[in-house]
Amino acid sequence: MRYVLDTNICIQLIQRHPPQVMQRLQSLYRREAVMSVVTYAEVRAGLEMQRRNRDHDEKVLGVLVVRIPVLPFTEAAAGRFGILRAAIRDRRRDALDRLIAAHAIAVGAVLVSNNETDVHDCPGMQLENWVAA
Repeated sequence: MRYVLDTNICIQLIQRHPPQVMQRLQSLYRREAVMSVVTYAEVRAGLEMQRRNRDHDEKVLGVLVVRIPVLPFTEAAAGRFGILRAAIRDRRRDALDRLIAAHAIAVGAVLVSNNETDVHDCPGMQLENWVAA
């Protein structure tokens, strides 16, 4: 099984809280967990905006991307986003969440997120919440 980690899960891994998220990641084989380049962009933006713990979090992110490779956004993922956007017309939902969901669906992976409300009804979505587990 392959897992695409959502931005909120990657942030929890950087913060090492809650512990069950790190434990679940450690139970996987290398490269079973990946992150979308969209997630990486969101995490990078968050680091650029923060002042406290930035150096530490920057180092942790560097270690994280070695363990959790960043997947490039592909034409297949863009096509899947179009399908999701047409199926779910609620403009209040975050488009970046839907891009990440589309990426997970396109690569045939389970999306791991603690933000289930924004992606639970995406057609073809497989979803797990390691925080609630």
